[in-house]
Amino acid sequence: MEQGRIEAGCDEAGRGPLAGPVYAAAVILPSDFFHPLLNDSKQMTRKARETLRPIIEREAAAWAVTAVQAEEIDRLNILWASVTAMQRAVAALGTRPDFLLVDGNCFRPFDGIPYATVVHGDATYASIAAASVLAKTYRDERMEELARQYPGYGWEHNAGYPTPEHIQAIRRLGLTPEHRRSFHPKELEPTLF
Repeated sequence: MEQGRIEAGCDEAGRGPLAGPVYAAAVILPSDFFHPLLNDSKQMTRKARETLRPIIEREAAAWAVTAVQAEEIDRLNILWASVTAMQRAVAALGTRPDFLLVDGNCFRPFDGIPYATVVHGDATYASIAAASVLAKTYRDERMEELARQYPGYGWEHNAGYPTPEHIQAIRRLGLTPEHRRSFHPKELEPTLF
């Protein structure tokens, strides 16, 4: 982090599932922020993520979480839907960042803000790791809500990913409006898509 530069970390959660939105977060942390639990959210336990979320929300200089729904994912494709979600999160920040640190290897210019893409950035930069935690916890929470709305798919524990349980439920119950139509596992061809 350059002295005096306002950097926002950006990350997404939910690129791989068959159902549900993709979530993204943008987080601006104070330069002295440190928490021993903070890491790439995929490497953390659920309990650690849930412990960190209110700490990040309280101590961040600014943060925002946004989502792109299944229908828009199908229209854009999952890569550009993820980028769109991150851009919307940056736009929703109460503070305009001077620089964006984006997890992964793909982004596109947004609002004239310089950026760098960083593969495994969520394991390298605290602001990206914090964004990872927010995106993941908000998405998990939403998938639990959707699991109550559409019981039988196991979303409360598979988060919409293509587990055997989820694939069997699609065969048995069919697709919901929350299912993405643009990509699917080979096990479901050619019957449902």
